[in-house]
Amino acid sequence: MKQSIDHIVIAVADLDRAVADYTALGFTVLPGGEHPRGSRNALVVLDDGAYLEIIAFSRPVPEFRWWRVLDDAGSGLVDYALLPADGLEVDTARARAAGIEIEGPIDGGRLQPDGTRIAWRSARPPEPDIPFLCEDVTARALRVPEGKVRTHANGVTGVAGITVAVRNLAASVARYRALTGLEPVACGTVPGLGFGLAQFRLGRQMLSLTEARSEACEGLTRHLGRRGQGAYAVSFFGPADRCLDRALAHGARLEIVKAL
Repeated sequence: MKQSIDHIVIAVADLDRAVADYTALGFTVLPGGEHPRGSRNALVVLDDGAYLEIIAFSRPVPEFRWWRVLDDAGSGLVDYALLPADGLEVDTARARAAGIEIEGPIDGGRLQPDGTRIAWRSARPPEPDIPFLCEDVTARALRVPEGKVRTHANGVTGVAGITVAVRNLAASVARYRALTGLEPVACGTVPGLGFGLAQFRLGRQMLSLTEARSEACEGLTRHLGRRGQGAYAVSFFGPADRCLDRALAHGARLEIVKAL
């Protein structure tokens, strides 16, 4: 199995409004379905096989971190998942052997609007500086539709990268090494901008870990205080560089970058 970004989660207060707004941003948005925990979602499926999961909750789920972040800090990015490299159980065992606390395999599923039940398994760390792992039980095409639905009016074709806010860069780099089996392609600081940076490459996708190190990085510090560690921003491959309207994106920092 190819290790890559599986999906990116955006929690919102009003799913119907978010569907309309993401459509206005130029995405093709599909109905997802309902989860047993009392949430429902919509999907933006990209040509590289990754997708955005836009999720809302019909009732409080205080034991679930995504709901707590939404309730405390409002709509925005809350998490992302990787496809495991060697299967969920193997990757989970490797992470545990390296000292990472991770729960799973956890059975998951949802009921699609047409009545089809889909299923997957996941493994989730309690601290989201690292992603969770997600593996299909039913056919992947049921969870991640194929065909024309992967074409978007804004020209987006796939995920270029995810920036992750972390509190301790060295510790999170070690955790990414253990989870992915990869070495960073770059580590260091960005002079004048006030943050440390480490990057891991998954094919064409770049995972960038950022740690605030001075007052110059006020936005990152504020994000960590309000939303905690985890996904901070997402970039997509597309026809031209531009940032997407954060209001229409329901708080998510999203941008399109032109592939070089």
